Amino acid sequence: MVQKAIALYNQSLEITERIGNVQGKAMTLWWLGHLVEQQGEYTIAISYLQPALEILQRLKSPDAESVRASLARVRQKVESEED
Repeated sequence: MVQKAIALYNQSLEITERIGNVQGKAMTLWWLGHLVEQQGEYTIAISYLQPALEILQRLKSPDAESVRASLARVRQKVESEED
């Protein structure tokens, strides 16, 4: 079920990029980051969350703070795995 959701969000990502929906791209990246985090793929989650945060900061979106918190949580999980 999660893999199907990831596949659909990847399709959404392609569409938002093609039509130039920057806010939609950021939100899709955020959801992808959340889903792969739930799968325990923390490095991949960071690769989605970091650009989402950068976009949302550039747009001065209030969602940037939530993405920042998600990114910090995932980075902490990576660090605890390395210990």
